[in-house]
Amino acid sequence: MSEDQKPDDAERDATPEQRFAASEADAPVKSVQEPTTANQKVYANTPGGRAKTSAAGETGEIVKTIVFALLIAMVLRIFLFQPFTIPSASMEPNLYEGDYIVVSKWSYGFSKHSIPFSPPLFDGRIMGSAPKRGDIVVFKLPRDNKTDFIKRVIGLPGDRIQMIANKLYINDKPVQDVIVSRTEIEDIFGPRPVTEVRETLPEGKSFMTQDFGPGNDLDDTPVYEVPAGHYFMMGDNRDNSIDSRVEQSSGVGMVPAENLVGKAQIILFSWKPGSSLWNPASWFNVRLDRFFNVLH
Repeated sequence: MSEDQKPDDAERDATPEQRFAASEADAPVKSVQEPTTANQKVYANTPGGRAKTSAAGETGEIVKTIVFALLIAMVLRIFLFQPFTIPSASMEPNLYEGDYIVVSKWSYGFSKHSIPFSPPLFDGRIMGSAPKRGDIVVFKLPRDNKTDFIKRVIGLPGDRIQMIANKLYINDKPVQDVIVSRTEIEDIFGPRPVTEVRETLPEGKSFMTQDFGPGNDLDDTPVYEVPAGHYFMMGDNRDNSIDSRVEQSSGVGMVPAENLVGKAQIILFSWKPGSSLWNPASWFNVRLDRFFNVLH
């Protein structure tokens, strides 16, 4: 190009390659990157921006996964099943200390006690249905509405319940019972003779009970009249159970329908006393014969 040639003329006479090189020389340098979100653009022009974006994305996915898992677990726990561990001998010979059981939450409908921490969202039961006599039930202890107890339903609303000379009476009639075995067990009181008795309730439900013989504190009681909307609960280990035979201030008393949590359905597995999840040496200290036993 001559000195007197105008710039416009030079640009017009330049080849395409020359024009491309000139335009790129004047433009700022840009990194080549994949399309980004609004949050990712914050790091687009900083050192390590892509690494930070990737880490933030992975963290977000982990948090979402945890939240969804907790929500699913919460729904299952509220509406379907809840696990419990048996802490005492009050339901022997049917449930032993260390049994790990599953309770169905839908069996009697849902109350505020179906939800963790029993928030006062509503009163009564939704989709409620009454337990049957003989059901093994988990319920909230009436005197504090917090502690989970497990007993068997013996008295329904309107029933009269009494123990006379170590024998159960329902509505003034003795419950049919048959002695199955006599043996000896070792507990905190030392070796004691024990009798296993099969009881059959008026509706035909039959199950084993355990008894240490006559003369114990709860072998003779007054008549208990079960009020409407309440249930009378007893442990199968009749001489070693704090239940509805003991007034509410120190025992269980009558249990409101609202306090029912669910029906005990099955023993998943069973650890012997002294075993602990935090003690790996005890993990094999199990009762294999109790695994997957359906409760009656």
